[in-house]
Amino acid sequence: MNKTIIKVESLSKRYRIGLKEELQDTFVGALTSWLKYPLSNFKRLQKLSRFNENSESEDIIWALRDISFEVKQGEVLGIIGKNGAGKSTLLKILSRITEPTSGWAKANGRVASLLEVGTGFHQELTGRENVFLNGAILGMKKEEIERKFDEIVDFSGVGKFIDTPVKRYSSGMTVRLAFSVAAHLEPEIMLIDEVLAVGDVEFQKKCLGKMKDITIGGRTIIFVSHNLPSIIKLCDRAILIKDGKIEQDGKSIDVVADYLSNFESGNGEVIWENIEKAPGNDNVRLLAVRILQDGYDGPIQLVDRCKEIQIEITYINLQEELPLYSGIRIKDSLGTNILHTSNHKANNILEDKWFINPQTKGRYKSVCRIPANLLIEGQYIVSVLLGIQPKNTQIKEENIISFRTFDSGVENRRALGGWWGVVGPPMAWGTVRLDP
Repeated sequence: MNKTIIKVESLSKRYRIGLKEELQDTFVGALTSWLKYPLSNFKRLQKLSRFNENSESEDIIWALRDISFEVKQGEVLGIIGKNGAGKSTLLKILSRITEPTSGWAKANGRVASLLEVGTGFHQELTGRENVFLNGAILGMKKEEIERKFDEIVDFSGVGKFIDTPVKRYSSGMTVRLAFSVAAHLEPEIMLIDEVLAVGDVEFQKKCLGKMKDITIGGRTIIFVSHNLPSIIKLCDRAILIKDGKIEQDGKSIDVVADYLSNFESGNGEVIWENIEKAPGNDNVRLLAVRILQDGYDGPIQLVDRCKEIQIEITYINLQEELPLYSGIRIKDSLGTNILHTSNHKANNILEDKWFINPQTKGRYKSVCRIPANLLIEGQYIVSVLLGIQPKNTQIKEENIISFRTFDSGVENRRALGGWWGVVGPPMAWGTVRLDP
């Protein structure tokens, strides 16, 4: 039986966040505030490191709360959850980058971490020098690194730039070299946090294949990703974290399916009433996402695949003359990407004047119309993107709303006996007789 190589017990982590400064609306109030400022500022600085054990004030957030689990040697554990659930904080604690507030985590073996692009790389050093630096950090001897060096460079595909300072690398090049170092210097444990999303598709496939090879050799991987199909393919087991707590721990395919099913919106819409708390920033904020279909008065969650489906995105532009774009990504119930589209002219059969022209301040509604008979029966999860042209993403809300499709066409079932595959649009078929 494989031994336990990672054990986490009652792990919690809290942070203190900044609060909005209270502004005075009178001269006397402003003067009093100014006189008290040195003392109040000193108190705020003290609070950054001093916590009340029972404190639940609004400036304290719990990134993790009472997390416990074990990982066996040679196991590939996937960790999934929404943005802000606590996944990255967990890996930072396991990597000894940050300390827990309470509880403990123990890793029995040499740990290699890929948590953020460029983590552990010195920007002024060359790729070659960083390979040796990272190897030394992992506890490798110079002879061991030299023996693996050519293999590392070949796998990363940055051989032409290996003697160039890393500060001149693209994010993809940095990730490729960092992953190659971590994978080839044979740590007992690898912690990977979504960084593979930066690389190209071909390199992602190489990484997934390499991770499978690593586990065959008895090494352990903890893999955090929003790429749910990769979690299913690579991991036998997955943990779902929600609001800093473990929501589910089990077979990856079951955890992923349950995770996606929880995004169902009973009335087919998600709305943010408070603009300041809506997803986004000082440029643009997302206000609402709705699933619509002709024949219904408002948003719906169950739609007819035989009719056009409309996905409506409402947002507010907070700046003048921003060239904004909107887009969606749709996944099926197992996280497979079905389609990715935007209002870019290359993806749009209509002419959207607000894609062509910079937008003035104000509220906007962007509607994507999915053709009838495209999606087969099933459950679908929608992610929403808003950005500044050409590729400056401002908002990326994953798995924000879901809908189910049903088939009202009796003839479809009669002809096919049910639906298989991913999509089911009508095709151009024709039959001719060949005999004279």
